[in-house]
Amino acid sequence: MSSYLKVVPSAFPQSRWIVLVLAAAMLVGCDSGPVGDVKASENAKIEPAEVLAQPARPAWYEGELPILRYRVDGVRERGWILTPEGVLVIDIKTRQPTGYVPLPGWQWVGETFSCLPALALGPKGEALVTSNVVATLWRIDPDTLAVSRHEPVLDADTDKDVGFTGLAYSAEEEAFFAVSDLGSLWRIDPLFTQAHKIPLSAPIPKACGVAIRTTVNRFFGLCVHGPQSTWTVNRVHGQQGGWIVSPAPGLTEKRA
Repeated sequence: MSSYLKVVPSAFPQSRWIVLVLAAAMLVGCDSGPVGDVKASENAKIEPAEVLAQPARPAWYEGELPILRYRVDGVRERGWILTPEGVLVIDIKTRQPTGYVPLPGWQWVGETFSCLPALALGPKGEALVTSNVVATLWRIDPDTLAVSRHEPVLDADTDKDVGFTGLAYSAEEEAFFAVSDLGSLWRIDPLFTQAHKIPLSAPIPKACGVAIRTTVNRFFGLCVHGPQSTWTVNRVHGQQGGWIVSPAPGLTEKRA
């Protein structure tokens, strides 16, 4: 794969092409600086280093269960670990489990067939788990650990087995952004009722994770990564289209 993805100018008006070039110049690449939305809410602090470049095993987990993904709630000093059967909740200070949450009806396939399901933190400290084969999400309440199941209505690709392999919340946009192993980017409302497919200038094949970049002026940015590449995606506020600027070197896929 080449170092940069070529965006076809004819696909956009000239004014948008100029905007795209300016966005590329102003938005820091995915390989430098903190990644992830560290301002997700007052209650849920996402550690930036946990988002796209995770160690295979966090230092605060001493158990033996297999780890698919994990996230850290720095405010509650709580770790969430996605296992093949459900979600394990860990007290980071004591390194002891405080709960185990099964996910009723959860369907997923292994890495032989797809990127893994996603685990994310929401604006109130809740944990969200996706399926990588169907467009369904499971929400775990941060206080009671009760599970609710949500099936947002897709506005495209209804003839495909769309699952989500990356998920991140943007406080500024007040929405979740998800990626699919099929190479698509989605915006999901905070109540998980609708999923809007964002038009892209080029596909993001085998997308396995997504994180929110810092907004520069009017530009909203995402980092999307997969086994072979990491992309910077820029979008102007209020616009429905998304633009892939280029693959961003420096990050490798590590179960984010």
